Amino acid sequence: MEKILLTWLGFVDLNAALGIPEAGMGPVGQAVLAGSYDKVVMLSSHDTPQNDMHIKWLSAKSPAKIVAEKVAITTPYAFGEIYEHAVRVIQETIRESPNARMTFHLSPGTPAMAAVWIILGKTRFPAELIESSQKYGVRVASVPFDISADFLPDLLRKPDEELARLTQGLPPDAPEFDAIIHRCDAMKRLVARARRAAPRNVSVLIEGESGTGKELLARAIHNASPLRKGPFVAVNCGAIPTELVDAEFFGHEKGAFTGAIAQKAGFLEAAHGGTLFLDEIGELPVNAQVKLLRALQEREILRVGSTTPKKVDIRVIAATNRNLFEEVGRGRFREDLFHRLAVAVLHVPPVRERKGDLSLLIEKLLEHVNAESASQPGYEPKKLTAAARTLLLAHTWPGNVRELLNTLQRAAIWSGGCSIDDRDIQESLLPAQHRAQSGILDRPLGDGLDLQELLDDVARHYMKRAIEESGGNKTAAAQLLGLPSYQTFSNWVKRYNVERAPSGRSSRRMRVQ
Repeated sequence: MEKILLTWLGFVDLNAALGIPEAGMGPVGQAVLAGSYDKVVMLSSHDTPQNDMHIKWLSAKSPAKIVAEKVAITTPYAFGEIYEHAVRVIQETIRESPNARMTFHLSPGTPAMAAVWIILGKTRFPAELIESSQKYGVRVASVPFDISADFLPDLLRKPDEELARLTQGLPPDAPEFDAIIHRCDAMKRLVARARRAAPRNVSVLIEGESGTGKELLARAIHNASPLRKGPFVAVNCGAIPTELVDAEFFGHEKGAFTGAIAQKAGFLEAAHGGTLFLDEIGELPVNAQVKLLRALQEREILRVGSTTPKKVDIRVIAATNRNLFEEVGRGRFREDLFHRLAVAVLHVPPVRERKGDLSLLIEKLLEHVNAESASQPGYEPKKLTAAARTLLLAHTWPGNVRELLNTLQRAAIWSGGCSIDDRDIQESLLPAQHRAQSGILDRPLGDGLDLQELLDDVARHYMKRAIEESGGNKTAAAQLLGLPSYQTFSNWVKRYNVERAPSGRSSRRMRVQ
């Protein structure tokens, strides 16, 4: 098994490479010579020539492969930045060497750097922790407690002002939303908005990638609304043949067409007094959109084969994995129907953007798998090994929560006994070529490919994410995107018209700090 040491590169280590006697071998040099590692990954905020000098010096003393990851931090005590860089480097290391045994070195760098290694080694990425000194040499660090924090900056960050505003006046308990597993700020804001929208009789449009849990959110909104005692009718708009749309949505009379052997209520009529959930609304044919809009506006339907309108009282919640605003611009979705649906717009973030949620999702979904399988003959409740959990945490989950649940279900089947190990997870993950088929680098040439449009979409996507994650702070958003200043970021915002959010969300005035 490959052994990899991850460490920060400190000033003492640079002095050691310069031959200053007081530095000795430096903490990194001590650990490398004592540990017989196959690879050493050093995070460094020093200049590249200094990093190269230390690599050359250390490579002459050890056969290990030694690399330096240059990172930018504002101060040596910026916990959030240190955490982000450490997680990124760990995940890259795991992708390159999924079966490696990792060791985190606590001694080089600042106390903040050591604290982050301890938290990561005790939670998300189980690893051996070591420390070194000239007096005592290299030894395993004794940490006599487990750390439950999943994301250190959350402990240090100021309270989310927007979240406080959204939850002001709401009752403290919202059991209808308990099934939505989350703890990150983005999901807290989403749930707070959903709770505000639930009691109001307005249409809701839920955006999000496939597998993010849009229907789960829709059901929670229904259950928290005054219509909770009414029906919740879920319709997959992409699964209805074009020739049957009228009959399925509005119902039909007996004998209205060949095969109509009995009277049948349509989806809108079945949802009377409750909620009609239109999943994948973007798949609905344009001619059907016209009829749906009229029915929603008039609050009445006409069954196929009937001449008598029937009143319906329903609330509509629609969901889509498309950008409906762009679909309107391309003539594939009616603008009037879009504005009818997009009153309260909610965006469900993908799993890869839900910082701190993945470990909680893994835990809760495995509990679900165990509960669902408990009655099956010979089934033993499963637990994840540390290596299995590390693989799950390193995966990007393009299929989101649905893919994670399916992977855990497969792993529970393939595993023997009560443990799911890393090999079970590797065999349960979807093949890489399938996961990447919708990736931005894998689209076929020709066939309507527009490179400029593709680049524009990428720029808008990341700018909107930066605006959301920075809470509207231009300086912070520019830093997230690697732009030199907030002025540059402002120019990009104007160039790509990001402030007028395509999703229909109203954009607040951005702040400069």
